[in-house]
Amino acid sequence: MKAPISDSELSTLPPVESHADKAGQSLNPAQLIKVQSLRVSFAGKEVVHGIDFSMAPGERLALVGESGSGKTVTALSLLRLVQSADLSGKAMFGGRDLLTIPERDLRTLRGQDIAMIFQEPMTALNPLFTVGDQIAEVLQLKQGLPRMQCAQAAIKLLAETGIPDARRRAGAYPHQLSGGQRQRAMIAMALACQPKLLLADEPTTALDVTLRGQILELLASFQAKNGMAVLLITHDLNLVRRFADRVLVMENGHIVEQGKVADVFSCPKHPYTRRLIDSKPVRDVQEAVASASQTPVMQAQALRVAYPTPLKGIKGWFKHAEFVAVQGADFSLAPAQTLGVVGESGSGKSTLALASLGLLPFKGELDVTGRKWGLTSASNKALRRAVQVVFQDPFSSLSPRLTVQEIVGEGLQVHEPELSPVERRQRVVQALMDVGMGSEQDTAELAALLQRYPHEFSGGQRQRLAIARALIINPRVLVLDEPTSALDVTIQKQVLQLLQRLQRERGLSYLLITHDVEVIRAMAHHVLVMKDGQIVESGPAHKVLTHPVHDYTRTLLAAAA
Repeated sequence: MKAPISDSELSTLPPVESHADKAGQSLNPAQLIKVQSLRVSFAGKEVVHGIDFSMAPGERLALVGESGSGKTVTALSLLRLVQSADLSGKAMFGGRDLLTIPERDLRTLRGQDIAMIFQEPMTALNPLFTVGDQIAEVLQLKQGLPRMQCAQAAIKLLAETGIPDARRRAGAYPHQLSGGQRQRAMIAMALACQPKLLLADEPTTALDVTLRGQILELLASFQAKNGMAVLLITHDLNLVRRFADRVLVMENGHIVEQGKVADVFSCPKHPYTRRLIDSKPVRDVQEAVASASQTPVMQAQALRVAYPTPLKGIKGWFKHAEFVAVQGADFSLAPAQTLGVVGESGSGKSTLALASLGLLPFKGELDVTGRKWGLTSASNKALRRAVQVVFQDPFSSLSPRLTVQEIVGEGLQVHEPELSPVERRQRVVQALMDVGMGSEQDTAELAALLQRYPHEFSGGQRQRLAIARALIINPRVLVLDEPTSALDVTIQKQVLQLLQRLQRERGLSYLLITHDVEVIRAMAHHVLVMKDGQIVESGPAHKVLTHPVHDYTRTLLAAAA
């Protein structure tokens, strides 16, 4: 099998040639699917307002917009997968209206003629079954193949998606695969029956730049091979530039602009489209001033983190091997500065962050505000106050059972138990206003805000809540683990501006873990580049990003271009 093209190679190539763009060919004038006056509403509130679009066989169409614009609801509505939604209009596919045909007939089309790649494979895949069994189940139900033949076909599909050792991986459960491997397994499942139309909902969200390129090339190769049409739902504009033939721009349930990708990106007509294209992170930080008198707020020497792994056979009864996730890491974080740690998935950057938080055992030296992590929770209590964390996905890191007041004020109960309920509430209100949620003038709005739950907020608002929870006890260091990777471009820019403002006002130091080079450009004063658990390059951000020394750093920068 031909190895998937690397993202560094992909970055030097022109946009991937589509089925519709081959020499001597044009898009088939026959429409594969035609959507007319599609309206979607929930309990009488309309969220998609009479949109129209069509796709030809083999076409690549991108549906772009912010979170809440209606793009995912639109795609799910074509297969009637949105619960409690009232649908009207038409979605003609193969001479039949997808919105009105009997459920039994639509169930036959799902997975067979129209397939979908969902945004988060960890929740879309069944944790109780192996990925091989889940792919084989599609073939067994849709094509009626014998069980053994389905199992062999599942292994072949996994191999075609570029998963190494496909036979062994077919027997793995979703949690045993990396993020990129889970996404490939989802693609294999969606393409098992060679559908005519593929709905890909944010297929590369939260993946690092090289994995994004590989997934993009994988989809392109399958699309060219099978001649299927692809409806790509995304907020990643670089992905649209590389992949799509046409683009639809969606705002508040309306399609505000559409056309060929080159035309829309070079000369956007609608203000919203211009705002999306201009929503790149902007650097607005106080530049580092070298000073020998500065004492680092966090410093590591020869930091090593290893996980035990079982040995096969009888040897495993008596001893175990180890997997070294971080090897000999040295770094220093100065006051009021940002240390960016960049690398692919599996490079060890998140393990480095967890060790810095005292959440993983490690060897070597690690000082935080001049102290070392202890062996007991009581000895670490002061350090827990000095170092706080903002996780990648606030929806999973914020308790769904607690209100905003309880979530944000939880740290005060641990570190300042002497506060009265009134004083604690005042601190919570102040923390929310500091992160741009609520205003002092609107007391009714603030009172209602305190009693709401995480699911009642957008992704950007939840991330602001996570930042407020971390800031309320006045830490000196924030560990930011991919704080913007799951946010759309405009919300990402807002969150980065918030973090930059807080750093200037409070003198905070950030240990920033990310795979997004643009975020590093906007935020970091110094950079560590990690690969296979080792720091392969480090130095001032401007030097590393403009004159990289290591080949791996150059590959990352080329993939992000």
